[in-house]
Amino acid sequence: MSEQGYDGTPVAALRRIAFLLERGRADSYKVKAYRGAASAILPLDPDDVAARAAAGTLTDLPGVGASTARVIAQAAAGRLPDKLAQVEEQYGAPLTPDGAGSGLRAQLRGDLHSHSDWSDGGSPIEEMAMTAMELGHDYLVLTDHSPRLKVARGLSAERLARQLDVVAAVNDHLGNRANRASQPFRLLRGIEVDILDDGSLDQSEEMLARLDVRVASVHSKLAMDPEPLTRRMVAAVRNPFTNVLGHCTGRLVTGSRGTRPESRFDARAVFEACAQEGVAVEINSRPERRDPPTRLLELARDIGCLFSIDSDAHAPGQLDYPLLGCERAEAAGIDADRIVNTWPLERLLEWAAP
Repeated sequence: MSEQGYDGTPVAALRRIAFLLERGRADSYKVKAYRGAASAILPLDPDDVAARAAAGTLTDLPGVGASTARVIAQAAAGRLPDKLAQVEEQYGAPLTPDGAGSGLRAQLRGDLHSHSDWSDGGSPIEEMAMTAMELGHDYLVLTDHSPRLKVARGLSAERLARQLDVVAAVNDHLGNRANRASQPFRLLRGIEVDILDDGSLDQSEEMLARLDVRVASVHSKLAMDPEPLTRRMVAAVRNPFTNVLGHCTGRLVTGSRGTRPESRFDARAVFEACAQEGVAVEINSRPERRDPPTRLLELARDIGCLFSIDSDAHAPGQLDYPLLGCERAEAAGIDADRIVNTWPLERLLEWAAP
């Protein structure tokens, strides 16, 4: 979704505002009003929306408040809504200076790490998938959290099984839409699975086998002593179901959650295991993570690792973040063919199969 793609309709204005707020990591409650209002007016005839705007009755619609009604009315009258102009100025600028990373970004086919409102994301699965398709992705992997991460509403095996049915339904709907536009897109079945204390993965093998791509990440006991943490991470990397090692140091460098130091582990041992097993080291593109740090990114490069440049998006607007990871990968001189999400879907799925 780009400013150039904004078509002047009220629904597009509301969705663009939400996208930009998410891109700027605004609080989710500030965003939901705009997406909710877009959903409220989407089924209505445009003439009905315009008539309600002229009559001042938009707020009679459930989900439309005073602020979103103003956006709708201005767009329906053919004006650029004031709120949209404000957020374009605040959050619409290029994410990197002088187009850095854009060459590699153009080669990415998809994103292997994203979250929906089934765990700690802020938007429905279909909204995430539609935005990925609008951004030009061929595929998006849905990777909601595994059950141990209760604070993020991690998915039990039963909930994950239900989610797979939803993914199939979304693919059916979006596939029909994509076929009409001659633009194929596929939402892939995935998980961000916790690496447990002993290095095992926090989901049943039966469910892991049903998925297309699996991102394994450490979310707990990040301050373990280096030796046991190294054993823990190497064991997870050597698990045949692991495809991507997510945000390997767990650090936070900025943002509303504050900062957090890197976990300490033998990076050479972990990355050598990744290279041996064909597991991709994630270049996490979230501005507050920038993980791995540059020295470890270069070490993984020199060892011969594969990489995955991911958004770790928790909202549709954050699906734009991979440009930040591409900037870092370009600066490190990483060849595009070593980045698994530059690969076409068939090659990606063959690589990810256990």
